[in-house]
Amino acid sequence: MNAQKHNEPTTIAMIAEFDPGFPPHPATNAAIQHSSEQLGIVVRGDWISTEGLRVQALSKYDALWIGPGSPYKNMQNTLDAIQYARENGVPCFGTCGGFQHIVIEYARNVLGYKDAQHAEYDPYSSNLFISALACSPAGHKMKVTLISGSKVAACYGGLQAIESYYCNFGVNPRVVPLLNSGALRIVGSDDEGEIRVLELADHPFFVATLYVPQNDSRPRAPHPLVTSFIRAAQEEHQGKGVQPMTG
Repeated sequence: MNAQKHNEPTTIAMIAEFDPGFPPHPATNAAIQHSSEQLGIVVRGDWISTEGLRVQALSKYDALWIGPGSPYKNMQNTLDAIQYARENGVPCFGTCGGFQHIVIEYARNVLGYKDAQHAEYDPYSSNLFISALACSPAGHKMKVTLISGSKVAACYGGLQAIESYYCNFGVNPRVVPLLNSGALRIVGSDDEGEIRVLELADHPFFVATLYVPQNDSRPRAPHPLVTSFIRAAQEEHQGKGVQPMTG
């Protein structure tokens, strides 16, 4: 990697339909700023609508953040972006709607359920991997318990956290055994045992949270999970663990 590359900012593609009036979106910008200042690096984040998203254009970015605010304008483009990050070792962080679409992409392209669907797009699908939550956590702060030895627990430096939610959809309880059959590990749950955090252990950073950690980031107290994501993006930027693009 040449010196010019090292002098350029670390870049993050924030994939969602940006709405300045939707609190998690400006909070995402702020959280990136908080963590980058803590790390002493320059980070540029670009919001990219799913409508005209092309996977080929993502190669110039060091990491992808699949943001809140679904339904997205183009679900398939979103899934293609997640697949690109998953298969190429590109750091990928999915929060709220991003979590939900990471589940769908994994179900379709790894577990082989090509008709895996999200209730927000197709509520009458016969194979809902994401369904409406019986008790919505939207607007609440709730405890999350993490699995010891997971990457996410290491990011937090502990096994419990209190996090904020904006979502009304989550993993359909009926498909939990199917998710457990793959490498996408369930590493965080709420007090009822419902899935709140997923990770791929053999990936530089591939984490999905149903909550929105960016909402609890502060200038003097950046969110540890966001900081870990930004650090992974920086390492990608510096050329560590870069793999050739597939597909």
